[in-house]
Amino acid sequence: MDASAGIEMITVPPGQVTLSDRRTQRSWPVELAPYELAAFPVTQALYAQVTGQRPSTAQGDRLPVEGVSWWDAVRFCNTLSERDGFAPAYHLHPDGEGIEWDASADGYRLPTEAEWEHACRAGTTGPHYGPLDEIAWYRGNSQERIHEVGAKQPNPWGFHDLLGNVWDWCWDVYDAEVYGTYRVLRGGGWFDEHWSCRASARRRSHPSYQVDDVGFRLARSTTH
Repeated sequence: MDASAGIEMITVPPGQVTLSDRRTQRSWPVELAPYELAAFPVTQALYAQVTGQRPSTAQGDRLPVEGVSWWDAVRFCNTLSERDGFAPAYHLHPDGEGIEWDASADGYRLPTEAEWEHACRAGTTGPHYGPLDEIAWYRGNSQERIHEVGAKQPNPWGFHDLLGNVWDWCWDVYDAEVYGTYRVLRGGGWFDEHWSCRASARRRSHPSYQVDDVGFRLARSTTH
């Protein structure tokens, strides 16, 4: 499938992943049912097709969309779900601040960070699912710019660019007691050093911030 405008979803098998946070020295296991995750980050072509907007700093149909906030991403998920005949996963409050996730909906959504890490690891146990230069665009090889999706090798389950290129917004709140509404980012980006491009690395950002190395990829709940 053309990665620029199409949506290639991969069914991820159930499993358990143990999340960890270096700042708090905390770790916690999460059990996961099967779900679907997009093989590529959302591209600028797909984002423009659905929203009519091109917010990214660097322009190109096959480049990952960036410069999108967490709120932009969840609204995109709902709009795409409605376009494709699915039930929207998110109910947004009229005040523009509150949101609920309808876990029974079949529409597009952001992955949880546990889903993201489970798909990223794809059964591997190290910090990367392959040699970093072969699988990721990061500061060591990106020439400090974003790159087209799918140019690096996929992981064993067929996912591209989970590490490097752009960080992925996830559904989860990072640490409500310390950082309030800040949401989780995963995966590392084109401007990050190698130690940020690890399956376990967590970062955070305010859900209203739009950053030039932060994008997202689509997930869907599945019953099969």
